[in-house]
Amino acid sequence: MSAHTIIDVAAADGHRFQLLAQVPPQPRAAVLWLPALGVAARHYLALAEALGARDVAVFVHEWRGNGSSSLRAGRRDDWGYRELLLHDLPAAEAAVRSALPGLALRLGGHSLGGQLACCHAGLHPEAFTALWLVASGTPWWPGFPAPRRWLLPPAYRFLPWLAHRRGALPGRQLGFGGNEARGLIQDWARVGLSGRYAAAGLAVDLEAAMRALALPVNALLFEADWLAPAGSMRHLLSKLPAAPATLRILSGSELGTRADHFSWMKSPAIVADALASAAL
Repeated sequence: MSAHTIIDVAAADGHRFQLLAQVPPQPRAAVLWLPALGVAARHYLALAEALGARDVAVFVHEWRGNGSSSLRAGRRDDWGYRELLLHDLPAAEAAVRSALPGLALRLGGHSLGGQLACCHAGLHPEAFTALWLVASGTPWWPGFPAPRRWLLPPAYRFLPWLAHRRGALPGRQLGFGGNEARGLIQDWARVGLSGRYAAAGLAVDLEAAMRALALPVNALLFEADWLAPAGSMRHLLSKLPAAPATLRILSGSELGTRADHFSWMKSPAIVADALASAAL
């Protein structure tokens, strides 16, 4: 497999970032991959290489504020779901189509990336041929098993307060995500409390858009992943009633590593097999 390449991208509002591209000699499918909260694109290179070896071209997005992004969350720079959905993801998608014109494109993501993949696909229902969701699901608190579910509503109120007070959420210190924009945390926490997707400042009904989406969905979970339990994923899939979906829960013995939220990223062969088998 050849080394990955870098594609420079500029969003409409001036934000600059890079896509990491792993393109096999003769790709039979392509996916734009959206990372988890606070995870830089480079951490998905092993997955990109594994999918590339299976003839899937992979373009790993970089979230605003992470890695190659020209911005960092703070009192002077803030954003939420609106900027990601209105500016960054359309720019990334356009860059992928320019790199591989005419090749059918899937949209996939890990954790928050899977959630925003569903939102973005709902806004652009003709743009993609399938959704790939890995260790994802809504943060809505009833989707989590007791007793953890009872701890979530206070967390969903405290974290936006802390982000507002500090100018950004100090995620690295908390062990949750990265240093995250306060608007982003506010949008995320609102979903956790209400169970409904919305983007502050974006006059579009994301819930209605997702209800109308009819793309096939390939969803994968991991049996020891407390951050994305089955109830969380099922709640996300319930927002896509017109979309034919398959859900598979992988064990540690199947993966060859711990079946949690992040360990699979270093040993992604089984995940790559499960995703590529639905594409080729």
